[in-house]
Parts: sequence; C-alpha cells; structure tokens
Amino acid sequence: MNKFSSFAEFYPYYLSEHQNPVCRALHYIGSTLVIIVLLYVLFTQQWIWLWLLPVIGYGFAWLGHFLFEHNKPATFQYPFYSLAADWVMFKDFLTGQLKQKLAVKSG
Repeated sequence: MNKFSSFAEFYPYYLSEHQNPVCRALHYIGSTLVIIVLLYVLFTQQWIWLWLLPVIGYGFAWLGHFLFEHNKPATFQYPFYSLAADWVMFKDFLTGQLKQKLAVKSG
C-alpha cells in the first residue's frame, strides 16, 4: 500500500478500493444508520447506544469489502483518512458527484 501525505492523495486510492456497487451500498447503509443512531442518542440522551456507532459503521463497510470487494479495508492502515473518505464518498454519492469521480479514477 502506498504512503499518502495528504487526504487529496488518499481519496482517489480510496475510491479505487470501492469499485463494487454493493460494497459502496453497504457503506451508505452503515453511514445512514450511524446518523440515525447518533440523532436518536442526542435526542433521547440514551448515551449507552453510542457503542453501536463503530459496530454499525465499520460492520457494514467491512462486510462489503470482505464479501463483495474482496480487499482489505483501508481502515486498517489509514484509519483517519479512511473514516473521512467514507463520509466524503457518502457526500459525493448524495450530491451526484461520485459517478464522475469513479470514472476519473478508473479511466
């Protein structure tokens, strides 16, 4: 795996590791559930449920990598860049920018 000195260098690599649409969909499901649980915790102040956030977020993403993408999640080597990239990829998906960014990476 390459060494990255900035997030701008890392993000194209991150996208290259997320070519499978089912893997990406599992990331989006996990991210959406993280937001829902976080909002629930904040509104109900039932802090005990915060332990679910990493389980949900990483659980869905890792299933996508192990079962569909067949690669090792970047989380293991680049935990902070990977976490940030997951949210940027989710934002790119929601704003319709992801298809273009994936095409640039693979083309």
